[in-house]
Amino acid sequence: MMGRLFSLIVALLPQHRLSRVVHGLARWRWRPWKNGLIRLFTRIYGVDCGEAAASEPNAYVSFNAFFTRPLAPGARPLAEGENRIVSPVDGVISQHGPISDGRLIQAKRQDYSVDDLLGGDPQLAGPFRHGHFATLYLSPRDYHRVHMPMTGSLQRMLHIPGRLFGVSPPLVRHVSRLFARNERVVTLFDTAAGPMAMVLVGAIGVGSIETLWSGEVTPPRGQRIRSWDFRHYPLTLEAGAEMGRFNLGSTVILLLADPDVRWSPTIGLEQPLRMGQALAETRAAEDSGAGPGEGDHLRD
Repeated sequence: MMGRLFSLIVALLPQHRLSRVVHGLARWRWRPWKNGLIRLFTRIYGVDCGEAAASEPNAYVSFNAFFTRPLAPGARPLAEGENRIVSPVDGVISQHGPISDGRLIQAKRQDYSVDDLLGGDPQLAGPFRHGHFATLYLSPRDYHRVHMPMTGSLQRMLHIPGRLFGVSPPLVRHVSRLFARNERVVTLFDTAAGPMAMVLVGAIGVGSIETLWSGEVTPPRGQRIRSWDFRHYPLTLEAGAEMGRFNLGSTVILLLADPDVRWSPTIGLEQPLRMGQALAETRAAEDSGAGPGEGDHLRD
């Protein structure tokens, strides 16, 4: 009952207006404000600043710069293995497993379709209808840059406007089709194991979502789906390379078209993950013996 009441309250809030306020406050560079906010946030959420490239508040021009802080070199080694799929983020696994006839599990007694998640385009959704997925939730204390789970060549990007429900576990359990209703950025890649999609889902308070090749994608004005086509000049990103970031945290949904994905026996629901940790393996790469073509590599 409390979860349903909470979801109703969030539904009635001016979600985008509140997020625009947070967007501005997180970028306010007044030193007493941003230093005080960084110290308070670090204390409340138990953030491990020792992993960051810089640990002092004065090293950051704003709270948002701290929130999206880079890690010290070597802080996240990649799991070894030619066919390894690694976690793209620090976070926890909300759900993972096979996609059953085009539907993904959101929570107990809650599911949604790949078509809806990818903006209602059956052509984009087709390769994933019998593949695999993983939903990875980033809490406020986590590292908030998003990396490549395997080497891939960027083909398409979409920005899909929507609501900004929170993505905390109580809301995920009680808000129907939450991930297919929230604002999100969809990125589609070709890999040695076939098509892969990474969906960066917005939430209330998430000031913006960025990709390295396009910069800040959200928040925009308007309610139309925007699409970018990279097929004629694809960008190749190696496994572990940064591909984007959340300016305040949310959720990444990883879609894999390969039906033969084998999930690592060391992972489980609600289990913490670190970026670079082994998530799964694919047999498709073994069978094809080929990877995506070479392309431009993005700078850090």
